[in-house]
Parts: sequence; structure tokens; C-alpha cells
Amino acid sequence: MPFSYTRDLVENVKGTEKYTSGTFSNSGGSTGGTIDTGLRVCKRIFLQYTGAAVVSDAPVVNATLPCAGNAVSIVTVANTSGVWEAIGF
Repeated sequence: MPFSYTRDLVENVKGTEKYTSGTFSNSGGSTGGTIDTGLRVCKRIFLQYTGAAVVSDAPVVNATLPCAGNAVSIVTVANTSGVWEAIGF
């Protein structure tokens, strides 16, 4: 399974914005994929690697924000895992 993601079941609302979060994981040489944030529109997304090893490059969003919340494309270092938090509505 080259790229996978999870979305937490809990969604938070602050004012008019909704916050969703989850994890992402790459294997088999994969360098990213698409996350369905559960939002209609994604205004911002934060990506952070997890694990004990140092990763030289930061994960990035491969889209112009705001974008459709069901198809947020990210680019990562191969074979890495991390967490994400998206903000939108």
C-alpha cells in the first residue's frame, strides 16, 4: 500500500471554521498522495512528520489553497509517516 491516510472521527468547529485531522503514511517508495479531509473547502492544512529519524525535507501541499477538501494532494519524502490538520468549512 504505497500511500494511505486516516481521518479522525472527531471534528471540531471554531466559529465558522471546521477542523479535521488524521495521519498519513507512505511505503514502497511512495512520495505522497491525496487526502480527503472531510471538508467541503480546505483553506489551510498543516503537515508534520512523526517518528524517531530526522527527515531532511518538509511535507508540502501540492495545490493552491483554498481547494476542494476531498482531494488535497501532498508531496512527502519517500517512506515517511506523519500527522495532518486541516481547516476549512
